[in-house]
Parts: sequence; C-alpha cells; structure tokens
Amino acid sequence: MAWAERESGEVVSCDSRQLYAEMEVGTAKPTGDELKRVPHHFVGEASVADPWSAGRFARAAEKRLTEILDRDHAPIVVGGSTLYIQALVDGLADIPPTDPGVRQALNDKLTQVGAQVMYEALLRVDPVFAASLDETKSQRILRGLEVYASTGRPLSSYFEAATPPSHRFHVIVLNMDRETLYRRIDARVDQMMADGLLAEVHRLMEAGFDPNENPLRTIGYAELAPCLLGEREVPEAVALIKRNSRRYAKRQLTWLRGRADADWMEVDPEAPIEQAVETLDGILSGDQAE
Repeated sequence: MAWAERESGEVVSCDSRQLYAEMEVGTAKPTGDELKRVPHHFVGEASVADPWSAGRFARAAEKRLTEILDRDHAPIVVGGSTLYIQALVDGLADIPPTDPGVRQALNDKLTQVGAQVMYEALLRVDPVFAASLDETKSQRILRGLEVYASTGRPLSSYFEAATPPSHRFHVIVLNMDRETLYRRIDARVDQMMADGLLAEVHRLMEAGFDPNENPLRTIGYAELAPCLLGEREVPEAVALIKRNSRRYAKRQLTWLRGRADADWMEVDPEAPIEQAVETLDGILSGDQAE
C-alpha cells in the first residue's frame, strides 16, 4: 500500500477466499481503513453461495487490469492462491469436459478414505499440480484426479499449454527467514481466533453452507467446523490451523521457486516500510528501462 500510494497504484487481490464477502476473519482481509487508503479489487465482491473458479477470476481480473491501466494507474496483483496466480499470469488452460460419473466416484472415495489419501494419489499422477495445493483443499485435489481420470493427461499439462495472458506481469516473491515466517503465521492464527474466527465459522454453518464443500474447505474453517459438531476440541483445531498454514506457506514457496520469471525480494517485517519500497524500486527499475 505504501508503494501504491506513491505510484497511484490499485491493489488487485489474487486470493481465492478474500473474494467472498462472508469470509472476513479467516481470510485476514484488509481493514476498513486500509481499503480507504488504497483502491482494492476482488475483496468481498462475491458470495460463498456462488463459488468462483480460477478461470472466472482470471477473465474478470484481466478486464479489471485493463481498466486500471486505462486510468494511468499501476495495478498491483497481490496474493495468495497459486491456482489463481497461474490462471492470471500464465493464461487460461483449455481443459476438455470431464465425465460427471468420475467426479461422483471420486467424491464417494473421498468420503471413504479422506483427503490425505486422495492427495497422495494426486501426487503419483500429477506431482506438479499437487505441489501447488494445500492437501486440505479436497475439491482441487479431486479436480486434478478427475481431469487425469477423464483425459489421461495431468491437469498441469493443460496449464502448460494455456492461452497466453493478455497482460505482461513482473512477478516478485516476498520472502523472509523461515523462523520469522512461522512465528508470524502462528501469531496471525491467534489473532484470528481473538477476532472471532470460531463465531464466523458458526455463522456460515448456521446460514446453511456445507463445510465439506468449497469454499469452506479452507484452512481455518475446515479445522474449526468439527468443533461446532462436537467432534474436536478448539485447542486441537487451533494447533491444526497453525500447522496446516505453515505447510501451505512452504508449498507456496516451493511452487514459486519453480517460476523462472520471478524475482525474489527478502523482507524484514521489523524494518521501516521505506526500506522495502526502496528495494522494490530497485527491482522494478529494470522494467522502466525496457
């Protein structure tokens, strides 16, 4: 936001859960004051009742990016969700229709054996796609298995042959030492609980949203839903949220290391924000020279 304020920038969220209006606490949305400081896009614009896909997001975001550029503002894509990043930055994949019977069979199997077993199956047939996922995101796991079973090709192979994106992106990965990252993740989970995450999950379930369906099969929500059903104690759920968040962060970094187009920027959360802005300027100066 500091860079956006200086450069007439607008933030485009690439987070597949901040997109939903009903999911506030567990997605760590920008605060009301932050939203006033800098224009944000795709934050609370959709409903859990109408789930979005990565393709739908990419098509909407491409249009929004063009509008921002037409205003002579700088679009800053920020996120999050590796599948959404891939669809937007690398282009949309032309995936053929799949057999609904296969999807049903996979859902039945998921109920029988659980998400971990299905994730291990995906690792065997499509390790590239599996590496981009949090293993609790069962619907994406099933999507990868569904495409492989229906077409005989890994889902990741379709991404490799995707329709080129309409914009050129400069990908920058913010990185910090692992100990600091994990400590901040744990602190954020504690803050979410203090801010009412359990109550938010309860409201969603009371509203009729099934915790076993997207988008509530999300870290923070998936672990707490069993507490409200009397199947898990809250301290255990909090420990699981922290563990699963750390694991997901590690997988995000692994996936990003596979991107040859990415510049890595080391950041110190305790340092003045001006220091990070100067570092960012240095990275982007190459764009300005082109």
